[in-house]
Amino acid sequence: MSAAGISSVREVNFDGLVGPTHNYSGLAVGNVASMSHGGLVSNPKEGALQGLLKMKSLMDAGYAQGVLPPQQRPDIGALRDLGFSGSNSDVLARAASEAPQLLRAVCSASSMWTANAGTITPSMDAPDSRVHFTPANLQSSFHRYLEPQTTGRVLQAIFRDEQHFAHHPVLPATPAFSDEGAANHTRLCGEHGEPGVHLFVYGRQAFGGEREPTRFPARQTLEASQAVARQHGLTQAQTVFAQQHPDAIDAGVFHNDVIAVGNGPVLLYHEMAFLDEEGTLDELRAKMASPLIPVRVPLEAVSMEDAVASYLFNSQLLSNPDGTMTLVVPGECQEREAVWRTIQDHLLAGNNPISEVIVKDVKQSMRNGGGPACLRLRVVLTDAEREALTGRVLLTEALYDDLTAWVNRHYRDLLAPDDLADPQLAEESLTALDELTQLLKVGPVYPFQLG
Repeated sequence: MSAAGISSVREVNFDGLVGPTHNYSGLAVGNVASMSHGGLVSNPKEGALQGLLKMKSLMDAGYAQGVLPPQQRPDIGALRDLGFSGSNSDVLARAASEAPQLLRAVCSASSMWTANAGTITPSMDAPDSRVHFTPANLQSSFHRYLEPQTTGRVLQAIFRDEQHFAHHPVLPATPAFSDEGAANHTRLCGEHGEPGVHLFVYGRQAFGGEREPTRFPARQTLEASQAVARQHGLTQAQTVFAQQHPDAIDAGVFHNDVIAVGNGPVLLYHEMAFLDEEGTLDELRAKMASPLIPVRVPLEAVSMEDAVASYLFNSQLLSNPDGTMTLVVPGECQEREAVWRTIQDHLLAGNNPISEVIVKDVKQSMRNGGGPACLRLRVVLTDAEREALTGRVLLTEALYDDLTAWVNRHYRDLLAPDDLADPQLAEESLTALDELTQLLKVGPVYPFQLG
């Protein structure tokens, strides 16, 4: 690709809209924030507006920003598949009485964390010069296992042009191929338009291997990461497979993006991110065309407790035209003295491209264990690929205003777990999402099995 072609390539962050049933049910085992906030009253309207405000601020700063719709919730079809029958009200009432955890699962708004939506390979890395997509199977937890079919429909609706985009099937939903998407995948390169090296991070090997965590489950397998790489046509020279440190998983680092974030040639990571830290860095250096810039945060500077509580590494690292980078961190980073001091003294003052830190309030998401990086799916696109997108999904002032008005019309500002059995909530959510598909012009991506 020519220099002009490289410069026209941009990373678009597609953020997930927080859904109308956003609630705190504590469903995610191993996610400390989710588990510790289970049972609290949420504010879906505030959560959606916080997410939109983050998107708009980045758009205003010149970054390419997209939007992905939430899933249809409650998933009454899933409850019917599990044997609940009768009217919609009957199904909800029986689930609330007989299996309240199932009701909470089918109401989860976890699709807001689109870092888990799938794994993306940009066209400059693929053998057929198309952008490749594989939705994550998310089989580690029932509430997320419900997402892949709709995720696949959404991605195929937006990235529809077969000349530019290729879609692959979800991996088999078995423990051997447990796949959590881009939360365990980082692409490193000189610039976005240059060929990259793909760092896949896994928690365990399904068919025997190294150490595994003992307290919390490892959600990503090596076998799943290898399968996605094969689907996308990535070669051995383009990939690095590294095991996440089991002690980090046991401390609440359920995805790699809770302990490391990469962008361009920069890999910002905690000392406890990888089981074989030096081996991982050496392989990246050997395979990257541009020099790797590792930014290591030692354990003595930021404890595992502070890393998990602040989500320092679940921040967005964004490229600027002048070669510098901006780090978008959650407000919780300011609340931890050691973390904020590390940002000022180690990151901003260090010998690396990070020149600016922006603090964003995404507290509604954070309480369920998702920071700025969880809320976005990174898709590197050329000008032609951006032109080929279907729907009204790239954020503009007008779309922001329309989405904000949509949230204010349809969302509740208080939602307790006991409210999930309310049949009116299901109707409110259905009405909102029906309108959203028209607003975003993405077509019939929902099953709409209420009625």
